[in-house]
Amino acid sequence: MNITVAIIILFSLLHLVDIQAAPSIRKNYFAFDPFDDSTDADFLTFNGDSTSLQGVLHVTANKIKEPEKLINMSGRVMYSEPFKLWSSEDSNPTSFKSSFVINLEKVPRWNPAEGLAFVIAPDASMPTESFGGYLGLTNAATNGNQSNRIVAIEFDTEKQDYDPDDNHIGLNINSVISNKTVSLDVHNITLSPETSTNYQVWVHYNGTTKLMEVYMERQGVRKPEEPLLRETINLKNYVSQQSYFGFAASTGNYPHIQKNCVIEWSLEIDALNKESDLIWLKIGLGVGVPAGVILLVLCGVLYVNKRRRRRRRRSDEKSDVFDKSLRWLPGMPKEFKYKDVKKATNNFHESMRLGEGGFGIVYKGILNIENDTTATEIAVKQFSRDKIKSKDDFLAEITIIHRLRHKHLVRLIGWCYEKGKLLLLYDFMPNGSLDTHLYEASNQNTLNWERRYKILADVASALRYLHNEYDQKVVHRDLKASNILLDSDYNARLSDFGLARALDNGRNSYAELGLPGVAGTMGYVAPECFHTGKATPESDVFGFGAVVLEVVCGRSPGTGIDHHQRFYSLVDWVWLLHREGNIQEAVDERLRNEYVVDEAERLLVLGLACSHPIASERPQAQAICQIIGGTMSAPHVPPFKPFFTWPSMDASFRTAEGTVSTTILSSNGCSVNVTAEGFSSSPSSCL
Repeated sequence: MNITVAIIILFSLLHLVDIQAAPSIRKNYFAFDPFDDSTDADFLTFNGDSTSLQGVLHVTANKIKEPEKLINMSGRVMYSEPFKLWSSEDSNPTSFKSSFVINLEKVPRWNPAEGLAFVIAPDASMPTESFGGYLGLTNAATNGNQSNRIVAIEFDTEKQDYDPDDNHIGLNINSVISNKTVSLDVHNITLSPETSTNYQVWVHYNGTTKLMEVYMERQGVRKPEEPLLRETINLKNYVSQQSYFGFAASTGNYPHIQKNCVIEWSLEIDALNKESDLIWLKIGLGVGVPAGVILLVLCGVLYVNKRRRRRRRRSDEKSDVFDKSLRWLPGMPKEFKYKDVKKATNNFHESMRLGEGGFGIVYKGILNIENDTTATEIAVKQFSRDKIKSKDDFLAEITIIHRLRHKHLVRLIGWCYEKGKLLLLYDFMPNGSLDTHLYEASNQNTLNWERRYKILADVASALRYLHNEYDQKVVHRDLKASNILLDSDYNARLSDFGLARALDNGRNSYAELGLPGVAGTMGYVAPECFHTGKATPESDVFGFGAVVLEVVCGRSPGTGIDHHQRFYSLVDWVWLLHREGNIQEAVDERLRNEYVVDEAERLLVLGLACSHPIASERPQAQAICQIIGGTMSAPHVPPFKPFFTWPSMDASFRTAEGTVSTTILSSNGCSVNVTAEGFSSSPSSCL
């Protein structure tokens, strides 16, 4: 770069900064999954007839047994803090993504009405007399007024004169008369069906293209490839710069009533920094910048450029791995300097080591994040395989986890690739990994039954997000107790995405991506993986089943269990007790009978169902969450464990009067002969 070019670039930058002063962007994210009545109330504002009960937001009150009290209701539930949606008059509105689960429930004698809406509003309050067709958005006096400053996605179950039918979604601007509607009958969706149904909704808004998209499907089914509603709208023209997000709903006269429930809700938004954050730009790079400052900056530009050329000549490694396309991937976290991470970990001192795995070593660190004055505890994963493999490991993990956002996944804070070191920075989990609490003597008294049950519910929620709620289906491939970390309140966070892979639509396993080998840990790997080399959502469920049995029983899936002088794997032992009608005997003795019997039996049966040798017979993540939550009964599990037969092996079958015999591979890798009478194996071969 010569001096003339540098001067031109410098003054161009000064002009751009002075005129536009474009702010930086940080990701804001929250998730209520599910709602917690005791802890989430401070983050929500309830208006009108809205309330929260047993982990569900009732935007209009919950009075199923008193339908006469459900008439002419209206309510709003809003996130308590507003978001800044653009920085200046000539800037684009910010982008956001929201996902939520709704249930517009009715009983057979009711007629569904009126509906629910996802709303962006200038404040958290609501107008009076907003029942009936006004959906909690407007009323007779305010409907259609531009001063409303609201944009909403309505889910309408009552036909008004201005509606196409009684089962549609619509885009509303300052009015309950939609600017665009989409009838749902042709999409096989009934908002308020005879049988209570949960629907997952995704609302995406791109501030650059001004495109609003709404996707919808039954909960547990992947997000459709095409949106139901797609419309161009510049939010700056219709909503306030500081706006609130939330839900509004209403009911009508009996029997035109329904419950309007929100079961889960997450929001990810590009929140703009305050203008005060940029004041140094205006002071230092204003119109009247002294000539001496310009000269100083120019010298700095030339010096930095010279050093950059020197570093580039010394090594092209960094640019090979992290070119611009990777550095600016959407949602990429902060890049940290190696010297700061080195200092945070006390030069990666042995005393800061938290653990070691197949890909590298994890250290504890103390670092200031985002220039905060308060130091934050972090976990630093240092990849330590050979140079090529470490680079592959690093890229595999960061390209998966950099966009994942869920409260039960360990959050990626940042990364560093400098001086040949590959580092990922995560939130520090002060209570360590689940396996240490199960097996280390000093920690074994910390996991009471309530905590164990909550941990499994948390992991199930994370698994459902990976399989069904993220833009792509993500297969973790190494779900085990040591990869489940616990925060200060013993909330579980799924970690270690080194083996994880994201699957495109239509693909079922990582093997279809040309990724070889059977990944995972013995005892947690599904039997079909050894033959097919494929990891699937079903094999993740198998790993989860092993964790369920491990947590309830307090025994490792890979350890042989002596039962009446015969050795069994954990899953085979629990299945044997299930067949004998004594499944409760499998519960960890260290709990000293201080557990809920019904919950323990439900989890043990669920663990067996997830461990089914036939992949298609295992429950899906959505059903698992409902079973743990108690909204779905535990699956039926046969008394004899079904067996997995290698397709290349010969199996001998006889008629129903005879026996069935085959050789299979059990979960701990030993050879087992299965007959109608039971199991037999050589103890030495199983250990």
